[in-house]
Amino acid sequence: MKLQLIALAHGRSGDKGDSVNVGVIARRAEFYEILKEELTSERVKSYFGEMVLGKVERFELPNLGALNFVLHEALGGGGTKSLKLDAQGKTYAAALLRMELELDEARYPILKTHRF
Repeated sequence: MKLQLIALAHGRSGDKGDSVNVGVIARRAEFYEILKEELTSERVKSYFGEMVLGKVERFELPNLGALNFVLHEALGGGGTKSLKLDAQGKTYAAALLRMELELDEARYPILKTHRF
């Protein structure tokens, strides 16, 4: 089953200097396990490609059902130095939520019972 991440999660993002902080919050508690398995640092870095020059770190927040990503060297030097269209990183969460995931319904039975 193919799904965009937005079917499973909400997101928020913003800047910290030349880094972008992206929070991905599961829409349902059951979806958090899917996010933990499928949304790795490597996958996020690959998805953004050349937009993120540095490393991508992932932090798990199980009490919130969320993952937090820090994308280093993603803003061309930061909000006061960059000529990028989104120098404060406000649209990174929206972009990440458009990521398409290929999910196995046998591995994640909750997908069979939820209507997307």
